[in-house]
Amino acid sequence: WYQRRVREAVVSTQSTGHTPGKGISQSALPYKRSVPTWQKLTPDEVKETIYKLSKKGLTPSQIGVILRDSHGVNQIKHLTGTKILRILRAKGLASKIPEDLYHLIKKAVAIRKHLEKNRQDKDSKYRLILIESRVHKLARYYKRKSVLPPNWKYESSTASALVA
Repeated sequence: WYQRRVREAVVSTQSTGHTPGKGISQSALPYKRSVPTWQKLTPDEVKETIYKLSKKGLTPSQIGVILRDSHGVNQIKHLTGTKILRILRAKGLASKIPEDLYHLIKKAVAIRKHLEKNRQDKDSKYRLILIESRVHKLARYYKRKSVLPPNWKYESSTASALVA
């Protein structure tokens, strides 16, 4: 009884944005941070693969999924010592807009396009407001961390050009 009560207390303090859920389900990284003995790829080979996949237009998370599934690299950070995005930034291949912000903008553009055809869709209009508030919140954070320039501003009229 007590453990469940404590877990509920911890869970209730966490926020999940615009959803009612308070779930704590998540994946866990391996305890050992060393490279597995069965790993055949060297850090330089992994970096070259990252550069090649990035030039094809893949995002850092897509690159990580491909390296995990096709090449058997469980954690790029353990093998190379740095994360995928930092490797791409060092080479100058990282995108101008962070990946999470890009996908939120892409979703907002898709909903706006849907609303042009279906003006009566009140639920989509409400969801668009929620998504755009998340875009503004995330943009504020990235400006504070100086990932985005201080004069960067999300505008719905020019958002489709950012995503294209």
